[in-house]
Amino acid sequence: MSVIDELGEVGVNDVKKVYHNISYDKLFDLELRNKEGSVTDNGTMSVDTGVFTGRSPKDKYFVDQPPSNKYIAWGEINHPIKKEIFDELFEVAKKQLSGKELFVQDVFCGASENSKKSIRVISEVAWQAHFVKNMFIVPSDEELKNFKPDFTLFVASKTTNEKWKEHGLNSEVFVVFNIEENIAVIGGTWYGGEIKKGVFSMMNYWLPLEGKLGMHCSANVGKEGDVALFFGLSGTGKTTLSTDPNRALIGDDEHGWDDKGVFNFEGGCYAKVINLDPNSEPEIYAAIRRNALLENVVMDENGKVDYSDKSKTENTRVSYPINHIENHCSTLQAGHPKNIIFLTADAFGVLPPVSKLTKEQAMYYFLSGYTAKVAGTERGITEPVATFSSCFGEPFLPLHPTVYAKLLGEKIDEHNVNVFLVNTGWSGGSYGVGKRMSIKATRNCITAILDGSINSSDFETLPVFNLSVPKSLEGVDSNILNPRNTWADKKEYDSTRDKLASMFIKNFQKYITKESDYSKYGPKL
Repeated sequence: MSVIDELGEVGVNDVKKVYHNISYDKLFDLELRNKEGSVTDNGTMSVDTGVFTGRSPKDKYFVDQPPSNKYIAWGEINHPIKKEIFDELFEVAKKQLSGKELFVQDVFCGASENSKKSIRVISEVAWQAHFVKNMFIVPSDEELKNFKPDFTLFVASKTTNEKWKEHGLNSEVFVVFNIEENIAVIGGTWYGGEIKKGVFSMMNYWLPLEGKLGMHCSANVGKEGDVALFFGLSGTGKTTLSTDPNRALIGDDEHGWDDKGVFNFEGGCYAKVINLDPNSEPEIYAAIRRNALLENVVMDENGKVDYSDKSKTENTRVSYPINHIENHCSTLQAGHPKNIIFLTADAFGVLPPVSKLTKEQAMYYFLSGYTAKVAGTERGITEPVATFSSCFGEPFLPLHPTVYAKLLGEKIDEHNVNVFLVNTGWSGGSYGVGKRMSIKATRNCITAILDGSINSSDFETLPVFNLSVPKSLEGVDSNILNPRNTWADKKEYDSTRDKLASMFIKNFQKYITKESDYSKYGPKL
């Protein structure tokens, strides 16, 4: 059966033409024909994602039906929707996609043969197909012959839900999942990351039910086969620090961990490019070329991009196939991790540049998922704001965070993994007073972790947070290793430290149960 016939069977009718798994060059030509983007001075396609330059987390819903409703952690993150409303929204999307030229991309999510899922994405926008081709794993011609999707995404960006108030929803935008029917529908938003994170959310539903862990992390592997994972929220350095000329990049954002080891969900990278500097991030800068796809950047009439210009958004992005990174792991998978690094950008200037965690502390900081937003990144923020996102990816977790934490703890035990907390944020004071940790200093901390030299350091335990920090590390000014030393006003440091500690303690209350209580491994006042 042809794809057009299959679309007709689900109710997408009178399709004029289907561009099915077409080449980059053909996509490029159609993007230009449809006036979807502009070309930069080095041949990279650049598009705008419209009103939405980020995800719409309050517009994401799962159909409330058995058996999935007994597994989903309903609440602020996972909103329920009635099956009847899902069906109505699906009809709205199908009506929008009918009678159009459509783009159909068949891809894999997951490099592990035992854990991968086959995904089909249907849209009427060429650059969204380009984005999918960049971000997921493109099957071989042989694999495409027998391709049957496990899950299908219908992307109807050009329509909205006019009855959203009547339906009791958040807005006219909708990102809705029907797990039992293996379908998701996106309407009203053009943002590419919505597609990527929608599939990620589904992987985080499927894998734990099979005893496997889905992770919001980057990963790389050394010449000796030693794997490192980098967990962190946006802006903490996850992409930058895992892109290392001396280590092969497995992936920059989404991974699974099964019985064989770590594997990338994706076949590409989705890097922030605000203030991108070719000197500090040469690999990412060099990856922006033909077949890459820039989002929401500003360029002049000659196509020269100004990466410092945030007039459209702070969340300027580029997606590119992972083979644009010269030193990448071609199989997109490797063995079990030797080191896990939790990244945080602490804008309060309290946390040390690096500390070694016990397994129990690892569980605490994994469930906490801390970083801090700084003044200027969002309207109304004038001083640092603590952000806690469990497992460093709470918006993408359909199950309860403790499910993922339990799996992580079991795997840390089974494979004897070292865990570290690395602060890429501020030193010498909070944001506005102190300075951001230099990438060079952070990289030297990471190097000491990866080459094992940190383990031979003398450590001291900091009060309140009870973190174990090295007294010296090669290539790092010893004065910055204990953050209190970098503050001119020590009393101000103590006061800010205690303030941040109380935020941790308050946030963690929701994870304390009769069966599990890791609160004693966090800060104490």
